[in-house]
Amino acid sequence: MEKKRVYKIVISIGILSFLFISSAFIFNYYKTYYSNNTNFNEESIFLYIKTESGLNNLKKQITPFLKDSSTFFNAAYKTKYVLNIKAGKYEIKKGFSNKEIINSLKFKNIPVKVTFNNIERIENLASRVSKYIEADSLSLMNSFYDKTFLENNDLNTESVFSIFLPNTYEFYWNTNANEFRDKMLKQFNLFWNLSRIEKAKSYGLSPIEVSILASIVQRETPKIDERPTISGVYYNRLKKRMKLQADPTVVYTIKQKKGFDKIIKRVLYRDLKIKSPYNTYLYKGLPPGPIYMPDVSSIESVLNLQDHNYLFFVADVKRPGYHMFANTLSQHNRNKRQYTLWLRKNNIRR
Repeated sequence: MEKKRVYKIVISIGILSFLFISSAFIFNYYKTYYSNNTNFNEESIFLYIKTESGLNNLKKQITPFLKDSSTFFNAAYKTKYVLNIKAGKYEIKKGFSNKEIINSLKFKNIPVKVTFNNIERIENLASRVSKYIEADSLSLMNSFYDKTFLENNDLNTESVFSIFLPNTYEFYWNTNANEFRDKMLKQFNLFWNLSRIEKAKSYGLSPIEVSILASIVQRETPKIDERPTISGVYYNRLKKRMKLQADPTVVYTIKQKKGFDKIIKRVLYRDLKIKSPYNTYLYKGLPPGPIYMPDVSSIESVLNLQDHNYLFFVADVKRPGYHMFANTLSQHNRNKRQYTLWLRKNNIRR
């Protein structure tokens, strides 16, 4: 009887030990993978994991948002996440367990919207884009000006600005400079379908030349409905091998000389002599690159330019934003007087 009692006690102790160990294992397993391990008040936070980011960088970024970093990294090791830390933008929601955090970091790289328009120079574009994606402005500029890329696509450091069409695009945050540039070139080539290319050819222009002319047209007028008329004027000048004499190109040369943050309200006669390949008062034909990022409406205004005989235009003071057009220089000079008088009346000197 005594032996049976001892045997029962041993069995009971063994069962209790097993239950205790099992409970401890289950508790530890639950804590490691399934209990809430977030430590922030917001509904969610975003982590931006850089390319080739090591374990130490991950620890620095994520530890402040965890209740217990040791359980997280224990789970991260066991799931082998630490062996393949992926760059990108990730959302960690309030109340996430370690398993949910790891799954988010493994599989849910969140795309970002990249929007750009109304940009005057490619340097401004690089600065704008670098605020959305991992690539910095210097790496973007180096990519845009890469010699092999330019040569392979018949571009140069001035004309490459043409390939960036203003819009909203979707990228992953960890997009590098070359990936961004190449996607923009792909979008440019998609935009320039056979129909648009044939229209450009009918005017003796390439897609890049259309974009350059469109940039001038856009800077001439904010009025979309007037852009085909102005496009027609410049096309007529090109056909006649006249100088374009476009004031926006002169404004651009002034800014090249004095800084692009300078506000120019009026072009003076002395400005027409500034030596720059962008000064269409000095040089015939189109400038070497866009003076602005033209939007689609400006590009379409060149491709669908108005057929007329106008060679001149001047601002119409009675209709702000619009212009008065003329076939002859004498008619243009008459139209010009109303604008000159308006400038004097309003004391606009620069």
